[in-house]
Amino acid sequence: MTATDHGLLSVLYTSNARAPFGDDELRKLLAQSRASNARKDLTGMLLYRGGRFVQVLEGPEQIVRDLVATIAEDPRHSDMRVLIEQPVGRREFSDWTMGYQPIAETTGAAPEGFRDTFDDLENSRDPSATLRAARELSFWFRVKSQRAQQNADAD
Repeated sequence: MTATDHGLLSVLYTSNARAPFGDDELRKLLAQSRASNARKDLTGMLLYRGGRFVQVLEGPEQIVRDLVATIAEDPRHSDMRVLIEQPVGRREFSDWTMGYQPIAETTGAAPEGFRDTFDDLENSRDPSATLRAARELSFWFRVKSQRAQQNADAD
């Protein structure tokens, strides 16, 4: 990272896609986001499932705030809600200008304890529950990404 890690802000938001994103659209969005984020010293993760986005952005406070405002006005998004906004002492996603993990649609009942929607992130009246859910999502993302990288390295 080019900037010092002073004055870092982390924002977790959700939004709905106005139109479904296919793999090609997601690849294009990610390529644009990764290039822009690298220039702006931003890191984070993006999850997309069933027409909904969950994203964590982290970086210099004003740059994060400016990007969140831009995303809120982006015609590809609707119903954007910032669920967590907090200063952080260090980055959670320092190695990624934008990590991405698609979440496949499930068939049948989900196993107990399995997160198959983002609803609890948005609907909880308890801010600590939202924070716990976001941390679980972050942990899941990291483990899934590490496994994918290990599998790619083994091939």
